[in-house]
Amino acid sequence: MQLDRSFSWHGREVAWTKTGTGPALVLCHGTPWSAALWHPFAEALAADFTVYRWDMPGYGSSSKHPDHPVDLGVQGELLADLLEHWELDSPHVIAHDYGGAVSLRAMLLHEARYSSLCLVDVVALRPWGSPFFTLVKENAHVFAQLPASVHRGALEAYIAGASHRGLREDEMHTLIAPWLDEEGQAAFYRQIAQADERFTAELEPLLDRIDIPTHIVWGADDTWIPVDRAERLRQAIPGATTKIVSGAGHLIHYDAPVALATELRSWLTSVEPAARPR
Repeated sequence: MQLDRSFSWHGREVAWTKTGTGPALVLCHGTPWSAALWHPFAEALAADFTVYRWDMPGYGSSSKHPDHPVDLGVQGELLADLLEHWELDSPHVIAHDYGGAVSLRAMLLHEARYSSLCLVDVVALRPWGSPFFTLVKENAHVFAQLPASVHRGALEAYIAGASHRGLREDEMHTLIAPWLDEEGQAAFYRQIAQADERFTAELEPLLDRIDIPTHIVWGADDTWIPVDRAERLRQAIPGATTKIVSGAGHLIHYDAPVALATELRSWLTSVEPAARPR
């Protein structure tokens, strides 16, 4: 399903959609992904939940104006306002990658309230960022000027490393499509240039304040964010639980879709007993 609605926020246009009926569930994507990564899971969960998906500004089908910051600080503030726009008091939240830091910042720094939180291979604890990420961050203006074919090759090679089993052609196309035109290429390198560990450093001493059910899911073979972060997060968040999924890398959505879907359904059912499979 396309993101068929828009929220105007500080000059940005935030693309979003919702589907299904039942308790509210918000899905947050990371980088360099978009809400498309969550699409099949949203469809599966829509029988029991009203599922909200959105693209962060600078990503997917949301606006990519070069003058608009897209750092984690901006995205966390936006998510809190977006929940207010949706009139959601305490939704369930599932977040992947950057979405972890975004959802945590919204809750811990901007007073967003959730019923539960599920963190899937998230950016939340330092250090983070691959060698390629660091290289681009230091030379973003150069990478933004690459010929389109060279940019595409570098993008595909980078994204391929997030999957343990390897990506099909259609999966790769879904992931790279937003970044291929001139606007998208500039936006891809811009969001990396604005990545800064200070946004997660601000979170780390606050994690012990989390008082909602929190579950951590991680691909055992994640080479982007090592699986030891799952245990570190579990220790930092009171009462948190973990599930390590074998045979899955950072793109657990593609590497182990059945295992991930089963785990998400099990988790949501445990915290929302009224939402039972039909």
